[in-house]
Amino acid sequence: MTDPFLLEQIQESLAVKQRFLDDPLAMDTLQRVCDLAVAVYRSGGKLLIAGNGGSAADAQHIAGELVSRFFFDRPALPALALTTDTSILTAIGNDYGYERLFSRQLEGNGKAGDLFLAISTSGNSPSILEAMITARRMGLHVVALTGGSGGQMVPLCDLCLILPSTVTPRIQEGHILVGHLLCAFIERSLFGQTA
Repeated sequence: MTDPFLLEQIQESLAVKQRFLDDPLAMDTLQRVCDLAVAVYRSGGKLLIAGNGGSAADAQHIAGELVSRFFFDRPALPALALTTDTSILTAIGNDYGYERLFSRQLEGNGKAGDLFLAISTSGNSPSILEAMITARRMGLHVVALTGGSGGQMVPLCDLCLILPSTVTPRIQEGHILVGHLLCAFIERSLFGQTA
């Protein structure tokens, strides 16, 4: 007999995704994010991604799918998770403070026309907010993935996808769904193939 707690967790996860799917504004924003990412790649840009904790893992996951492959073999796409190089992370954290962890990397690796994907379940992570400000100043496109009300990220981005939950695991489950949708759409759009 399956513990009702487990069933409840699955049902809660499905309910968040269903609310997201049923929201016409969220679906329109999702389409605009996907179209923007394809346009950035077609113009020779790249995707830079950052988050803290579980969102850092999501950043790495999404970058890995783009650089390696998602559904099928195709040329590698330029994507960089700003969460992976311990020497860079510890140098910036030590020399400039944790808030500059991602903004400093954007200064070194980003260029106008690139896309910065900022991930924060609360929408209030200081290191992410600082990076968003830097990205906008540098002329990067800025997309946010968040939850709840969107927090302080909302006015700092071009497009914001808000998962309709205040529960961190449910938001993160929605974020990786969005990441997978983004990867699949990019592959299909650029290389004309589906799974």
